Amino acid sequence: MDRDMSNQPGHRDRKKAATRQVISDVATRLFVERGFENVSIDEIARETGVARKTVFNYFPRKEDLVFDREEESRELVRQALAARGGQPPIRAFQTLMRALLEDRHPIFRINQRPIRFWRTVADSPALVTHARKLQGTLADDLAGMLADAAGKPPHDPHARLAAAMLMDTLVIAYGEALRAFREKRKPAAAFADVMERGFAGVNAALAGTVYV
Repeated sequence: MDRDMSNQPGHRDRKKAATRQVISDVATRLFVERGFENVSIDEIARETGVARKTVFNYFPRKEDLVFDREEESRELVRQALAARGGQPPIRAFQTLMRALLEDRHPIFRINQRPIRFWRTVADSPALVTHARKLQGTLADDLAGMLADAAGKPPHDPHARLAAAMLMDTLVIAYGEALRAFREKRKPAAAFADVMERGFAGVNAALAGTVYV
């Protein structure tokens, strides 16, 4: 007997992903238009056409509606490290970042939209604090993934040093790319310049370890 398509796991997963994306898009638009503190979860739910509980099912905290790509970023790194072959972990990470920049992946998108987004973040003390905490969390997660790929303990100091340097490099490079866009310079070139200088520093600092 044929199963109802709506009950198939793949269909349910796609529907959930689509709902999550709609909620995120609506929330981001409202936050940019009116400011993070001036928009309530109830308003987001009404605008999206879902229940308040549904919003919290997908996004446990209001701040999660703003920073909703971190798990995608983690998964990209996991996949790159798993498929690296004989390439050292840091080199594999750097190869991934270069590919994302070259392919203009949404994570590194440089146009007017992220400029408005980051202006919204800068105007909100709650979002600034959350962004700083998130950067630290991502660095810790990256350190764990690098250490695991190299067969080292989770808190290996070399992995932690590499992860901190790599995260700082990307944050600074992205900020410089946004500045270049505002100044009508080439943002991708600005990003690449800072990124490659940072990568060179990481490679020098970790020389002689299993990570490079």
